[in-house]
Amino acid sequence: MAAVLLGLLLFAMQSPPVPSRPMANEGPPSTSSPIDNDDTTSHPNGTLQQLPQIIIIGVRKGGTRALIEMLSLHSAVAAAQNEVHFFDWESHFQKGLPWYLSQMPYAFPDQLTVEKTPAYFTSSKVPKRIYQMNPDIKLLLILRDPTGRVLSDYTQVFYNRLQKHKRYQPIESVLVKDGEINLGYKALNRSLYYVHMQNWLQYFPLESIHVVDGDELIRDPFPEMKKVERFLKLEPQINASNFYFNKTKGFYCLRDHGRERCLHDSKGRAHPHVAPAILQKLYQFFHEPNKKFFELVGRPFNWK
Repeated sequence: MAAVLLGLLLFAMQSPPVPSRPMANEGPPSTSSPIDNDDTTSHPNGTLQQLPQIIIIGVRKGGTRALIEMLSLHSAVAAAQNEVHFFDWESHFQKGLPWYLSQMPYAFPDQLTVEKTPAYFTSSKVPKRIYQMNPDIKLLLILRDPTGRVLSDYTQVFYNRLQKHKRYQPIESVLVKDGEINLGYKALNRSLYYVHMQNWLQYFPLESIHVVDGDELIRDPFPEMKKVERFLKLEPQINASNFYFNKTKGFYCLRDHGRERCLHDSKGRAHPHVAPAILQKLYQFFHEPNKKFFELVGRPFNWK
């Protein structure tokens, strides 16, 4: 009996371990280099995760959620649902491209993958990092009137603090300091579009960046989306019947194969009242920066 037990013990010690079954949502292993890895991972049903060929880089409160939802109407586009923050958050970037790839949606081989992270546009380190991943990538940038964007930025923070029962500052106190525009207010910096655009143009030609007019996308989305289709060289698919104006919400919603959907209620919130004198200060503050931006991109926008 002792000999039998000894034999079983030796057999168990010599048997190779059985590999564990991978989790369904388990991402590919990380590597030491953030920008060095295969750009696809496949699935048995023929779909695959691939690094994005399109990135919506911003701007915060410019209409990025509306843009990616409208772009998703096209059958040749697969969109990541969440903001990935790979290129601007160090904690994510250090995980490497395998982690970034794992955040992408599964798509068919003939589809284009798109992700959107509005903070990319105003982060100085992001353009170089995206260029190192793919110098030929297509970039979408959606912008609104800088003053309106600042007010939307404040409104989002205001409601977030209100919901968390935190104190908030009146809008006049963050916009103006000692009678002048408060240059320390971060939301103002985000609306200095030409400053950030200069950084992107160090790495990408203007032909690789399509600027979407966010104010026009709100007023009449169809013409703006046709321009996006042409820029991405997509077969024309999106049409006027994909959009309908929701009088209750006060903005356009989407219709796709009989299904209707609108953006979250947090979108399109009314801005707080701002004294006309302060608004005039904002318009004057952005006047010269806007002109510089128009010169950079070679086209004007109907901003105050």
